[in-house]
Amino acid sequence: MLSYYPVMINKYKNRSKISEAKFRQIVKLFVLDIEATKIAELTGLSRKTINTVLYQIRIRIVEYCQQQSPFDAGEVEIDESYFGARRVRGIRGRGAKGKHIVFGLIKRGGKVYTQVVRNCSQSTLMPIIRQNVHLDSICLYRWI
Repeated sequence: MLSYYPVMINKYKNRSKISEAKFRQIVKLFVLDIEATKIAELTGLSRKTINTVLYQIRIRIVEYCQQQSPFDAGEVEIDESYFGARRVRGIRGRGAKGKHIVFGLIKRGGKVYTQVVRNCSQSTLMPIIRQNVHLDSICLYRWI
């Protein structure tokens, strides 16, 4: 019996010319944190194809993580840290000159969310908090 529907080559991605076995191999190599050029050599596909597939995998991971709200109702701690050289020659005093500011949200016994930010102003941090924290949560600022 003939079917009007084409046989799916890859159940993970529609209209894919990559076989399912090849796609699974790419995912396994991605999980092992192997570079795209090395994955291209091992699978026999072009680097551009591998970059496209890896980009789509990363986009799907981001979508999944955004759907999973780690900060439901409860207490959420908020803090920022400065990462970089301890001291920069020629710069005196305390400050974040030449350092990267990392903003973080944590729920005790739960998940952690971090993001590199340009500054610690309210206009920068409030959209991040609103996007990731449930409205019924209580935010605690860590002073330690």
